[in-house]
This record gives sequence, structure tokens and C-alpha cells, in this order.
Amino acid sequence: MSRIALIGAGAWGTALSILLGRKGTHQVRLWAYEKEVCESIAQRRENTAFLPGQRIPPAVAPCNDLGEALAGAEIVLSVMPSQHCRRLFQQMLPHLGPESMIVSATKGLEENSLLRMTEVIAEALRDNSKPKPRIAALSGPSFAVEVARGDPTAVTVATQDPELGRLIQKEFSDASFRVYTSDDPIGVELGGALKNSVAIAAGICAGLGLGHNSIAALITRGLAEITRLVIACGGKAETMAGLAGLGDLVLTCTGGLSRNRSVGVELGKGRKLTEILAGMHGAVAEGVFTTTAAVGLACAHGVEMPIIEQIYAILHDGKAPRDAISELMARTGKSEALRQ
Repeated sequence: MSRIALIGAGAWGTALSILLGRKGTHQVRLWAYEKEVCESIAQRRENTAFLPGQRIPPAVAPCNDLGEALAGAEIVLSVMPSQHCRRLFQQMLPHLGPESMIVSATKGLEENSLLRMTEVIAEALRDNSKPKPRIAALSGPSFAVEVARGDPTAVTVATQDPELGRLIQKEFSDASFRVYTSDDPIGVELGGALKNSVAIAAGICAGLGLGHNSIAALITRGLAEITRLVIACGGKAETMAGLAGLGDLVLTCTGGLSRNRSVGVELGKGRKLTEILAGMHGAVAEGVFTTTAAVGLACAHGVEMPIIEQIYAILHDGKAPRDAISELMARTGKSEALRQ
């Protein structure tokens, strides 16, 4: 049986533990920062804080100690919030085996460095005494509760290590969870991260009472912005037509389960960001951090991202959403052709 350490017991991490635990071919240790989450899983087989109502299989063992979680692990699945990734991997380094394979399922960018999660992990694990880590990224349209209850879902695992990609595809796939492979981690990770910012914009439109025309335009032009940045960073345009691009963008911009969209809805209704985040009870809307990193990354590569820039102004400068929309609509006429 494969031994898998899953680091991060929020809704998404818990859902992945349920997916892997129900296969019957894995021993899964689920590390939670919160001791009460470990106790809830151990006593009730349920994460009442982050994924209530979903039973966690007996093959999943909760723990609060990183060393215990990582002992003997062949696959390490990283599902912590993006801003904690570097610190946690630095703490994990002494406990990782020389052959450990790492899969990042966090959809975000590090705010200060502007790095993707696989880049953050590689930097955090830079140690001349150990082999270079084998790292992949998992992304795609996948609400946690739907994965947990077994709704048919398709995602992408991206790595430039074909053997690793095929292995993760085999280990993670089951009758309700289909995994495709990709050799474009840049595109897959940026698509998974940046869609959260566009989803905040989609929520703002909903909060303002705008209709389907507005959302369709936003998704389409948001995808164009993301694609421009992906290409500038060395990724592939065709990746953005796939699960980690268009698929995840449509889901997060239109699905009522999206935390980022929900933040946008409340902003559109006139609530302040600090008030909205305070009411999320420990859940994380990655788009708030990603938008800052996206603006920095776009500036570094000379890429125009007007929607993302307006979302940044709403989030961090207190700009009124209707003023942001007016500025976007009043921009000089452009060709729809993709500009690199």
C-alpha cells in the first residue's frame, strides 16, 4: 500500500484525504494545524470545522505532528494556504525521505516573491545533502465537497517529470476522479491561482446585481489576461483551454461554493474586505493574496491585466466596484486578438 502524507486539513485537503482513503490502496496521514480538527476526525470521522457532513474513511489517520505525518511517506500532498507553504516545507525538510514525491494542490502565489507553489517548495527544500525533489502540481475544477461525496471530477497533474506524472495519475484516479497529465506546470499553476482573482470580480458583478452578459464577458476577458501572463512566464496558451484554465475559471466564477466568488459578492454589496475576511472562520480566499502577486508578476513581465488591476484597487485601495467597471468599459477600443 502507498503511504501518503497530506499536509493541510482544510476543506480541500480533507476532500483529497477522503478520495485517497476510500480507494483502499493507500495509508493516508492527514496533518492538521488545529488540534481540534484532529480530535474531530479521530472521534467522529468528520472534519466538522472545514468539511462537515462528509465521512472520512478509516484509512485516513489524523495527526498534529509533522514528523509523524511524514514518517515513511512516499507521496507528500501539499494542501496548505499559499502564504504558509515556505515555512511549513522548511519545517518538513528534516522529515522528508530521499525518494519522497511531492504534489502541490495549493492554488495560489506567494505574495512577496511572486513564485508559484512548486517554485516555493523547490526553494524551501534546497539542501545539497539531499536529492533534488520530484514535484508536481495538481489543479482543475474541483469543489471540495463534490470531490468528497464522489461527484465525477476531472483534474490535471502537471510536471516535467513524465514518470512522476504517470505515477500520480495512477495513484489518484478512481471511478469518480479522473486525472489527466500535463508537461506545463507554469500554465497549470498560474491558471489555478489567477482564476481566484477573476472569481472575486465575478462575485462583485453578482453582488451588484449584474446579469449573464457581464459574467460571460468577464470570464472571457479574464481568460485572455491570464493567458497573456502564462505565455510571458513561459507557459503554454493551450493549457488555458483545458481543465486548469477555462475549466477551473468557469467553475470558480459561477459556482456558489466558491469562497473567492463569495468574497466578491459581499464586496459588490458594499461590505468592507476586513469585515468579510473576519467572518470566514479560518477559511482562506486565496484570490486576495494572489491578486497582489498577479499585479507584481504582470508588472515584472510587462503584461497588461486591466481586470486584475481593478480588482487590486477594489481590494486594497478601497475603490468603488462601479467605478472600476466604468473604467474598464471606457478603455480605448482594442482588437480581440491575443497580444503577448
